[in-house]
Amino acid sequence: MKYGVIVFPGSNCDHDAYHVISKLVGQPVDFVWHKETDLSRYDAVILPGGFSYGDYLRAGALAKFSPVMKAVKAFADEGKFVLGICNGFQILCESGLLPGALIRNQNLNFICKHVRVRVENSNTPFTSEIPAGSILSIPIAHAEGNFICDEAVLTELEENNQIVFRYCDEKGEVTKEANPNGSVSNIAGICNRNRNVLGMMPHPERACEEILGSTDGREIFRSLTNTIERLKRDNR
Repeated sequence: MKYGVIVFPGSNCDHDAYHVISKLVGQPVDFVWHKETDLSRYDAVILPGGFSYGDYLRAGALAKFSPVMKAVKAFADEGKFVLGICNGFQILCESGLLPGALIRNQNLNFICKHVRVRVENSNTPFTSEIPAGSILSIPIAHAEGNFICDEAVLTELEENNQIVFRYCDEKGEVTKEANPNGSVSNIAGICNRNRNVLGMMPHPERACEEILGSTDGREIFRSLTNTIERLKRDNR
């Protein structure tokens, strides 16, 4: 098994993701420069948080033209696993790998704090080890985390169980007050129809060690790793 962490000009959470995979999950991992065009040696790739190309046009809008994104699309089409975190989620939406868009936070401020998210769907490779309804404490750090989509897309997301995480309060209630950025339907993370591509605004890689205040994010990486290991065993 091998992970790849894609590095764009302006990525700043690449080393965080690398640390979690190599030291806490215990799997081989490479940094993958954005000009790479071959991802065939990897089982999963992570698009980390940061400010790709400085967010100068719009978050993720320039990164979608990097050569690696053509490879990421082909990688996803093969059924391999793609996790986009924060800026990575923005890039996935800009690239058309996930529906909707992420715009400026409703209060127009950069927000950096721990939030709670409720697991809406445990039937994904990224949440297979986490019971639906679980409440996770994971930090956010973004200025453009306000997920928007039209009514038809929202209906499709709900009907196909593609909403994976929603912002909630400490009791697991999905409320307006628990929504930090104004995202439609309190959406904090979604997957594609095939369940092999996940985008989420909270940073699970920043919630993997007690010293950081939470280890809840580790369950996401553990779920994905166990899914890949199971598939490899089944295909022997």
